[in-house]
Amino acid sequence: MAITNIKKLFLSHQRELQIYLTRLLRDADTAMDLTQETFLRVSEHVSPDKDNDVVHARSYLYRVAHNLAIDHVRAQKRNPVSGADDSRLEFIPNNTPSPEQIVGGQSELDYVCRALGELPEKTREIFTLVRVDGLTYREAAEKLDISDSSVQKHVARAIAHVMRRMRENQP
Repeated sequence: MAITNIKKLFLSHQRELQIYLTRLLRDADTAMDLTQETFLRVSEHVSPDKDNDVVHARSYLYRVAHNLAIDHVRAQKRNPVSGADDSRLEFIPNNTPSPEQIVGGQSELDYVCRALGELPEKTREIFTLVRVDGLTYREAAEKLDISDSSVQKHVARAIAHVMRRMRENQP
């Protein structure tokens, strides 16, 4: 089969092969892809110096197409997610914050930072170690060479101060 014959083969059998695959798979898009893949596979087996590699070209096309369809169905069974119906995805709520929420959150964060800035330096440092850096009360106490209960009291004072300032900020 020469390259010019593949073009003729494509032009004369592409539509009927695609209809066959559509009926077989019940999916026109996949059938179109597999039709193209069929002709690609056939063209890979063409010898430029031979004119008669395949005696019954139409039968060969259908066999290649059928085998590709079988491979496709098997792949779908192994990986069902790729063929999943995504029509229900539109009902999944979008939890992305709106621009107003982002600005509001940034404003609230700025207010909290200002409230923390009003704390004594030692209380602010302890609060940052525990609530921002994630240290336990014991780890913060060891790092600062103070007692666990002292760390707890500083953190409680910081939280109480920030909460009081946040209540004052509300309309």
